[in-house]
Amino acid sequence: MGRSLVAVAGAAVLAAVTGCTTQTGDTNGGDGKHRSPIRIEITHTPSGAGTPSATQSPKAAPKPAPAVLWSRGDSGRDVREVQARLRQVAWLFDGPTGTYDDLTENAVKGFQGKRGLPRTGEVDTVTWQRLRKMTHDPGTWELYLMGGQPAAAPDPRCMTGRVLCISKTSRTLRWMIDGRTVSTTAVRFGSQYTPTREGVFRIYWKSRHHVSTLYDSPMPYAMFFSGGQAVHYSYDFAARGYAGGSHGCVNVRDEAAIAALFSQVRTGDKVVVYW
Repeated sequence: MGRSLVAVAGAAVLAAVTGCTTQTGDTNGGDGKHRSPIRIEITHTPSGAGTPSATQSPKAAPKPAPAVLWSRGDSGRDVREVQARLRQVAWLFDGPTGTYDDLTENAVKGFQGKRGLPRTGEVDTVTWQRLRKMTHDPGTWELYLMGGQPAAAPDPRCMTGRVLCISKTSRTLRWMIDGRTVSTTAVRFGSQYTPTREGVFRIYWKSRHHVSTLYDSPMPYAMFFSGGQAVHYSYDFAARGYAGGSHGCVNVRDEAAIAALFSQVRTGDKVVVYW
């Protein structure tokens, strides 16, 4: 009897220490009958087990910022396209210039803010996609609305002597001496109903502060080559670019360029206007 009690007590201690469950039975009960042997079942409790903590959902990884395509200080044809598209939605009024300046940066900020995008002033992939959806592909003269386009190859008639070599294709004027280009500037021509004449001419008169008697409009730095048609500075061209046209004259929008040209060109110098 004493041994049985000791065995039961030992089993209880073992269960308490190891986390076991026990079922007891006496092989020889007090009545002398045979009983089943003591059975000990050991249930392993994993280390660290206990009251489970509340389930925590994993934090979502932050989305990477969209890649920046163009920003202040960049230049080139792609910047011209950005500027032309900003003009289409009335966020930019100057240019395109091909240089990402403070005006372009402010225009981008305005466009971004209006559409709930971060006002970074930089054209990233998200801003660019939104701008493209709202605009059309700009044409050549939208990209070069205010000049800056490359000049066409000189006409063969421009390769000798002192020549104002004027291309209607590229809308440029080359000042050339003996086949060498001294300077190049953007020009504008007459409209459909008042076209600029084509051919070979000569400068026959220069008038620094000329005013048109026919249209009552100023024609500074005028260099006449065919009737009333002249190469001269145009305030309208400077303000509106290729959105307008002349009454047949060859307009220059860069006042510094036409002033320099006026000082160099002489009466009798050749003028070639060609496609």
